[in-house]
Amino acid sequence: MKILLLNIVFIFSLFNVFGQQEKQKLIDGNNAYKQGNYSDAEAKYLESISSKPQYLEGSFNLGDALFRQEKYEEAARQFNYIAENSDDKNIRAKAYHNLGNSMLKAEKLPEGIQAYKNALKLNPQDEDTRYNLSYAMKMQQQQQQQNQDQNQENKDNKDNEDNEDQKDNKDNQDQQDKQDQQDKKDQENKENQDQKDNKQDQEKQDEQQKDQQQQQPQKDKISKEDAERMLEALQMQEKNTQEKLKKGRLKKGERIKIEKDW
Repeated sequence: MKILLLNIVFIFSLFNVFGQQEKQKLIDGNNAYKQGNYSDAEAKYLESISSKPQYLEGSFNLGDALFRQEKYEEAARQFNYIAENSDDKNIRAKAYHNLGNSMLKAEKLPEGIQAYKNALKLNPQDEDTRYNLSYAMKMQQQQQQQNQDQNQENKDNKDNEDNEDQKDNKDNQDQQDKQDQQDKKDQENKENQDQKDNKQDQEKQDEQQKDQQQQQPQKDKISKEDAERMLEALQMQEKNTQEKLKKGRLKKGERIKIEKDW
């Protein structure tokens, strides 16, 4: 990426316009810049434009010194100021070129691309600007593709998470349904067992009551043999009574007592 520095020869042509002190600060700044002392160059350029902010050459080179120190936002402001205020078409083209470089380094690709296009409108033969524009546009395409890929990946991850959540919910629901079915089955089995146990208990109680009834003595019930013997005794007693009546042995008003042995 080529950074354009205004030629010091061009600056010398302005000696009759500006004071000797401002011109000397500009020369000192250029010397420091060439030696790689960009912070010193920045200080000298600032001194050169302190009393004349419209001194575009000092402002231009100040932007270069800021760029070399990776102060891209500050450099962009300097180049944008020059591009909008200079009457020199060549200087404006160079300012837009460096503005594009600053925007590119600041990761502001759309602004950088637009700056390169503005530079080419002013100087269509500038191959450095054309190359930088092509490079910036490729970077923008790659960035857009990366954003699309990232968005798609995020969408896929979200879909996978949603599917996993749905699967987990379904598994949980299936497990709950199985548990509910098992609980219902256990409850039915318990109720059936309780009914079975109650029935067995009732049958057992009935059987016990039956056994007790069978074992309990039946006071009012006599056997067939006893009944026949009592009947024979009665018949015999009746027979004796009849015989006494016949013989006159039974007194008037005498009550015949018949006892039953049951």
